[in-house]
This record gives sequence, C-alpha cells and structure tokens, in this order.
Amino acid sequence: MPTMQRPSDQPAWPTLYDLPRPVKVLLSAILITLSLAMVGALGQVIVHDIIPTFFTDEAKLHGDMEAVPNDVLEPGGETQARGDLFGDDSTVHSEPETKSLMDNEQFIWTLRWTHIHLFGMSMIFIFLGTVTVFLDMSIKVKSWLVALPFVGVVVDIAAMWLKAFVSPVFFWLHIPGGGLFAVVFVFVFFRAMTEMWRARPNRSHRSRRP
Repeated sequence: MPTMQRPSDQPAWPTLYDLPRPVKVLLSAILITLSLAMVGALGQVIVHDIIPTFFTDEAKLHGDMEAVPNDVLEPGGETQARGDLFGDDSTVHSEPETKSLMDNEQFIWTLRWTHIHLFGMSMIFIFLGTVTVFLDMSIKVKSWLVALPFVGVVVDIAAMWLKAFVSPVFFWLHIPGGGLFAVVFVFVFFRAMTEMWRARPNRSHRSRRP
C-alpha cells in the first residue's frame, strides 16, 4: 500500500539564492529603479502635502494667486487647504452646496487620483510580492510582507477621501498608510539584495512550500 509523502520530504521552495545571475541582475535593476522612484515620491509628499499642511502660504493669505505654484491649486484654480491642521477647515468644502457630487471638482480630482494611484502602486506591490515569495524566510512572514503593502495603500487612499470630504484631521492616516508600504519596501529591498548577492549560508528549512 503506497504511503503518503511527508511534507518534509517535498522539495524546498526555491529562493533568491537559486536564481541564475541574469535574473538577479534584472530583479536588482528593477528594485533599484523603484527605490529611486520611492525617494522621488517621498520628496513630492513633503513638498506637496506635508509643507502645505503644516505651514500657511502667505500668498494664500493675501490672495496673491500668481505667487502660488500651479501644483498647490485645486481643480478649478482655487487654493487647496490640503487638510491644514492649524487653520480653518472650511475650505475643504469650498464647492457650492447646489452642486451635485458628480459636478464637484474636488470629487472628480480625488477620483482620478485614486484610480491612478491604486493602479500604479498595485503594479509595484505585485512585483514586490513576487520577489517576497522567493525570500528565504518563513511562510507566515512572507505572507504578511505580501499583504501589508496593499493594506497600506488602501489606508492611504482612504485618508485622501476622508480629509477632503470629512475633516482635515484624517491627514494623519497618511502616516500609517504610507509608512506601512514604505517600511515593507525597504525591508524587502535590502533582504532581497542581500540574498541575491551574498554567499549562500547553510540552507534554511523554514521555507519548504510557497
């Protein structure tokens, strides 16, 4: 009578150590390029969101629209409060009450930003998740590393909607949302580069199956 094969007898799930050199070069190039893009995104967040949130632009106070850069204007040419936590949040609801939601330019702009951001970040996390499943780590840890960036981007998008239509205080949701996928990206980046380009240690038996 044939016996069932024990899980421990199954061949180990391949890791980044096992990949041929051309594949390692490709993955490394993509990871480095994405890391540079992340640094650029961080700079944009600081200039485009954090500074307008915590510091009042004198040009806004005096109505000098020519002195306000185009990238800090709301759709329609109005200055955007961007959840100014130390100011009047009445500008968050600047559209006339007679306008329907479908005619609300803030709604249209946020909807457009959402689908672009969600598609773009999801593509990054799909690639990052593919790299993650080949890390020489336990299945449980890899599962969390795959899932957490998607959770983070959903929280980040929710923060954009909530601070635009509910209260500027929801700006703070950007910190756990953006921080979550940023931390996971940094961890996977350095772990993957280490596994691809350092000598293989004694083979771990923690990762038998995907």
